[in-house]
Amino acid sequence: MTERSTDRDHHRDADDRPQLVGINHVALEVADLEAALEFYESIFAFEERGRSETKAFVDMGDQFIALAETEGDGIDDARHFGLVVDDADRVERRLEQLGIDRLDAPGLEFRDPWGNRVQIVDYAEIQFTKADHVLPGMGLEECEKTAAAIDELEEKGMGPD
Repeated sequence: MTERSTDRDHHRDADDRPQLVGINHVALEVADLEAALEFYESIFAFEERGRSETKAFVDMGDQFIALAETEGDGIDDARHFGLVVDDADRVERRLEQLGIDRLDAPGLEFRDPWGNRVQIVDYAEIQFTKADHVLPGMGLEECEKTAAAIDELEEKGMGPD
């Protein structure tokens, strides 16, 4: 660990900058809003949080994805976003069923039809943790962490009690 991460409490007292807590939402540019919703709905189960003429908001419990209809092609190789799912194997099977190519990258990654690079991570395998009261509200009571993910959390002093 770095000096920054080992002395968090002192850092907060000595620094007036706010601490990053998580991601509220990710905004993606798409050429066709309806087609984007159909594409993502073909892979993932979700509810729409809201909508305007050029935007739709895809609910992910206490976070969301904002899809914004725009003109242009913003494809690049590095820019991406990571979605946490309850079962990455199910996503892999859906991609196969839908004929969506995986990218040649470690893990599970693909592009949507507008060139947005999507990385899939399994909830069980990462540090990111939903609060105990949020998971049941999402119908995900059975989601648990792997031993490796718990070890990473414990190394940071954030392990489960």
